[in-house]
Amino acid sequence: MNQANIMAQMRKMQQEMTKAQEDLANTVVSGNAAGETVRVDVTCDHRVKAVKIAREAIDPEDPETLEDLIVVACNDALKKADEAAQSRMGQVTGGLRIPGLS
Repeated sequence: MNQANIMAQMRKMQQEMTKAQEDLANTVVSGNAAGETVRVDVTCDHRVKAVKIAREAIDPEDPETLEDLIVVACNDALKKADEAAQSRMGQVTGGLRIPGLS
């Protein structure tokens, strides 16, 4: 394989990676806690889009439980976002481990 072919392949992969990153920025995943009592929606580039809290989760006498549920839902959403990003970027890179990419 000559250098021109390698450079063309690298440019193509870079374009595909840029497209994948744009797709991930527009892909929303949801994390849940206590069923769907607390739901957090995040994009696969880690931007929080929405937080939904069911009325029954709101207890003025026990804010700590609600705080814990929000943390659990956020962590669940972020884990799903990371998994989606790794899957999508793996499709582009053919499974190559490239530092700095999800």
